[in-house]
Amino acid sequence: RANSWASGSSSNQKIVGNSYVRCNCGKEALIRTVKNGPNLGMKFYGCPLWPDKHCEFFRWVNEHTNMEENQLKLLEKDTVICELEVELKNRDEKTKKLQSKKAKLG
Repeated sequence: RANSWASGSSSNQKIVGNSYVRCNCGKEALIRTVKNGPNLGMKFYGCPLWPDKHCEFFRWVNEHTNMEENQLKLLEKDTVICELEVELKNRDEKTKKLQSKKAKLG
């Protein structure tokens, strides 16, 4: 995917700010939409001062930084841990019920 925004194929429309993505100027990057060309409709982060200031910051919205990737992996691991904890709790409860039944029979 080419950075077609530089050739004027992107929108100047400021859609939404993202506090986690900052441009080279240190400003909150805005999400913009490609208006024509092969990347039509795709969203990307860009400098809020563009085109008045030539910051040249660009990143596709679906591209992740290493930190974002690590946060996503951590969230996935936390989800697995929670699922395992629920499974363990259910197993413990089932074991207690079986032990109680066994004690009543014996």
